[in-house]
This record gives sequence, structure tokens and C-alpha cells, in this order.
Amino acid sequence: MLTNQQIEEFISQHRLPDKFRNLIEVHYSRLVSWVMQIKHSSEPLFIGISGAQGTGKSTLAAFLKLALELGEGWRVVVLSIDDFYLTKHQRKQLSERVHSLLQTRGVPGTHDMQMLTKCVKQLKILDGESELPLPRFDKALDDRIDPNLWPVITGPIDLVILEGWCVGSMPQSKDALLQPINLLEQERDDSGVWRRYVNNQLAGSYASLFRKLDALVFLHAPNFRSVHRWRLKQEQKLAAVRSHNSSGVMSGVQVTDFIQHYERLTRENLVVLSEVADVVMELDDNHDCMRSNYTSRHEPLTGTS
Repeated sequence: MLTNQQIEEFISQHRLPDKFRNLIEVHYSRLVSWVMQIKHSSEPLFIGISGAQGTGKSTLAAFLKLALELGEGWRVVVLSIDDFYLTKHQRKQLSERVHSLLQTRGVPGTHDMQMLTKCVKQLKILDGESELPLPRFDKALDDRIDPNLWPVITGPIDLVILEGWCVGSMPQSKDALLQPINLLEQERDDSGVWRRYVNNQLAGSYASLFRKLDALVFLHAPNFRSVHRWRLKQEQKLAAVRSHNSSGVMSGVQVTDFIQHYERLTRENLVVLSEVADVVMELDDNHDCMRSNYTSRHEPLTGTS
């Protein structure tokens, strides 16, 4: 496991509050042990981390990577589904062909799933003689970074982590799509073309990839209001570190509009993924983890909390 100094450095690097030490001790360290427990072969493990905006997916993924690499000698790759968004130009073309709302990144259908699926497949067979560039997307620019600037890794890999708000999401029934659930759907997708397209994408290439997950960890937000507030904080942090060329940084009003693109599936995930995920970490309104629930087939040796 990590030393106290390594944990302190992680907390400082990620600008985390002091109370994060307790989260590591009670929940994160147990999850590290659980990941080690479910790896039964030399084949790379493929784990998903899902949760609404602002739940701490990237922080959890970064901690797992650090703990397993420094503490256990594993090779870990973290993929964010956000890095596989279609380019701004591709989304513009998609919006003109299908529906204008698809110009906005985020929902299923706005990712390059062919590129993501290929990347996961290549990671699983990557050896020490091969290199693989990992895509990167700049949210502030709302576009993919120059491929010449993508980080390059070599294998072999022990664990691939895929984190993202819609990782593991499941399509809704046709009846569930009939009625708009917010102002955005009511005013800009009254006919339901956009939400049906998103749902169909989720039932296709997304489902095909998610079925390959060996396990799913779900960070369960208390409600959608908290998600909205956390997403606003994320945008404020992004604006603070991007003092120039930050056309993709949103105002509070824009965040309110933006979050409505995610609302339907976010609300659905709060119900569905809490039932099907292998690990559910229940968060309160202050981002504190109240308990971690493990399914019986993947219960950690030390028990649950």
C-alpha cells in the first residue's frame, strides 16, 4: 500500500481537502484490495468507474492507478470516456444530419466509440515492444488535442480503468422516452428525435463495450440537484486555470442548460446502476462517502462498510 508521504503528496497534487485522508483509509484502500482480489489471471482487468459529473471519478481512478503501480508494481492505464468525444467538426456534421442538440458533447452518440473500443482492445494485448498513443480532449477548447501531443504508453498492462458519467449506462424503454423530462427536451426535442438517437446509440456500440467490463464501480450522488451544483464548481475550477483561449468554459447559465443534456440518463443511472454495479459508493451532499456496498459475488475479504 502507499506510504503516508505518498498519500500526502497525492492529496496536495489534486488539491483535496484534509478529510480526504479518511476517505482513503475507509473506502479507497478497501477498493484497492478488492481490485487485487478479483484479478484471477495474467489478462488485463477492465474496470469501469461511473458517476454523475463532479462525483470524483477521475480522482478515484488516479488513486487506484497510484496505489496499484507504486504499491503493487502493476501497470495501470486510465481512460476517460471524455477523451473520446467526436471532434467539434464531427459533432457539427452530426447535428446537421440528425439533430441540433448533438452539437453539444456529452451524451451517448457524441463519442467516437470505434476509436475507444479499438483503444481498449489494443491495450489488452499491448506488449513491451509496442507503443500506443492515448487520445486527449480539451474541454476548454471543446475539441480534440493535436494527436502529436497525445501521451504514448507501452505494455504490458495489468489494469485498464474506463471512467465516465455514462459508463455502464443502459438504454431506456421506448415508453420512457415519450415525455420530456426538462425544459431543454420540451423546447428543443419535443418530437423526441434527439433522445431516441441517444438511446439507440446506448443500446448499440456503448452496450457492446460495457459488456466487456469485468466490474463496474458506481459513485452514487444523493440527487440531481447536487450534481448540478458540483458541475458548476467544476466549471469554475476550469475557468480559474484557463486564463486565455478558453472559449469552451461555460457561465452559470450555460452550465444549467448544459446539465439538462445529461439529466435523463443521470436520473436513470441513480436508480439502475445502484442496483447493477459491483461496487456502489454512496455520497452525501458534501462529497463524503457514507458507505461502500459490494455485491456478494465480489465482496472484499475485509467486508463492507
